[in-house]
Amino acid sequence: MYTSIGMRPLMLTKEIDGFIADRLLEAVWREALWLINDGIATAQQIDDAIRFGAGLRWSFMGTFLVYRIAGGEAGMQHFLAQFGPTLQWPWTKLMDVPDLNQELIDTIVAQSDDQANGSTIRELEELRDDCLVSVMQGLRTVGYGAGEVLADFERALFDRAPAPAVAADSAQPLKVHEIRIPTEWVDYNGHTNDSRYAQMSGDAADAFLRYLGVDADYLRGGHSYYTVESHITYAAQSHAGDVVYVTSQVISYDEKRLHLFNRMHRADDHTLISTGEHMYLHVDTVAGKAMAAPPEMIERIAAVANAQTHLERPTQAGRFVGAPR
Repeated sequence: MYTSIGMRPLMLTKEIDGFIADRLLEAVWREALWLINDGIATAQQIDDAIRFGAGLRWSFMGTFLVYRIAGGEAGMQHFLAQFGPTLQWPWTKLMDVPDLNQELIDTIVAQSDDQANGSTIRELEELRDDCLVSVMQGLRTVGYGAGEVLADFERALFDRAPAPAVAADSAQPLKVHEIRIPTEWVDYNGHTNDSRYAQMSGDAADAFLRYLGVDADYLRGGHSYYTVESHITYAAQSHAGDVVYVTSQVISYDEKRLHLFNRMHRADDHTLISTGEHMYLHVDTVAGKAMAAPPEMIERIAAVANAQTHLERPTQAGRFVGAPR
């Protein structure tokens, strides 16, 4: 029944009072009360220590796999030998701890081996890092906890990011963006999810706009370009670990509009895997309405467009879903 509603029941072989999670939370709760009682930390500091630290790892690996990694290539056996004696140190108010005898050590090591299921420490580290990134990116969408920190960091990177360097032959589509496909972008088909191509093309467009001068100062001045229409086509696959680069070509422009065409290529063999066509409208972000771009912005766009006038119009440009080739 629990499985049918999206839950995962945990079956135990021994009846206990309460739940395993409740017992663990009770131990953390008691220690937290002592930390406040002794004036060591505030409630906010304790919660921050969990949600910015251990809590992130607990959410996908629990306790024992995390400590197995801490043991290095020697695994849990080494971790217990190295840190087992600290159970007797006065780090905690909860000093009634089990005797870490050889029988308990052997039990923990055997169970840890079963849990790892043959995975090496390096594989577990990679899994941990991929999961951490996924959790933090999920939290970023709501702007809370570690996700808020990540969002602030990315905004700071955007503010500091220089305009993309233009290739020596600026008359060609400009290479404005490059990315290695993250593991979390892969869907149930084992390749990059279709929505990520829109993200890559959008990130490339942002980089192109930075090249034109749409930087943090420009945005603070109440000006920006908003997307009013997009179309993505798919030509080939990409997978986790693939390096993809994106080029931009100006199709047309006027004082308010910018028509941009992006091509996404695998870096190893330059295969075209996707295209993104976008129409942007220059806006007054304070008034919330379209406005003409400043003359200097039009000049920068014109410089790129004029250098690319010899380029053929992309065959995918202007297509709609179901249009013939």
